[in-house]
Amino acid sequence: MSAEISPASAGAFTWDRAWRGALKPVVFVLCLMPLLWLIVRALTVGLGANPIEAGIRYLGDWALRFVLIALAVTPLRIATGWNIVARLRRMLGLFAYFHVVVHIFGYVGVDHFFDWAAIGNDIVKRTYITVGMMALVMLTPLAITSTDGMVRRLGGAAWRRLHQLVYPAAVAGVIHYFMMIKAGYQEPLLYAVILAALFGVRIYKKWA
Repeated sequence: MSAEISPASAGAFTWDRAWRGALKPVVFVLCLMPLLWLIVRALTVGLGANPIEAGIRYLGDWALRFVLIALAVTPLRIATGWNIVARLRRMLGLFAYFHVVVHIFGYVGVDHFFDWAAIGNDIVKRTYITVGMMALVMLTPLAITSTDGMVRRLGGAAWRRLHQLVYPAAVAGVIHYFMMIKAGYQEPLLYAVILAALFGVRIYKKWA
């Protein structure tokens, strides 16, 4: 005989399912807002005296923010017990990679018009660009292997080891930011502190 479900229990279950069902779409729309805001500004008030540089830097800022947001999922779950946020980790990571790619495309395609000789020269001569490209290289296999099928194909242990590349990629992103600017280090310093705190939570959880 099946257990009888009270109306209160049924209602709670319905609200829980509604919350879970709405969470991803809401977060997905929120993740699109930075890019939509950039497009709106570009088409209305403009992006200033150097719109290409402003757009590239804006996208780079959000790429790093999304990396940090994706890394914050596990510490948030540990601190709050909200296991539901773990469902967002893959999507946030892919949005981080998307913004990295659009940031790089702005530099390669819009700023340099695919002048590969000039781009190669920049990568060699400007260390901050070298570091940024290294971050892209480290994040690319993580995006490629983000599907459930790739997790099964690689095996859980190998997949987890591969996805630890997100940590040096995040460090490279912060270093890239520090090296790129010439003054006003408050924002990259804030990102460095946040990244250190996120690492600290993981280290504490592992060794506590």
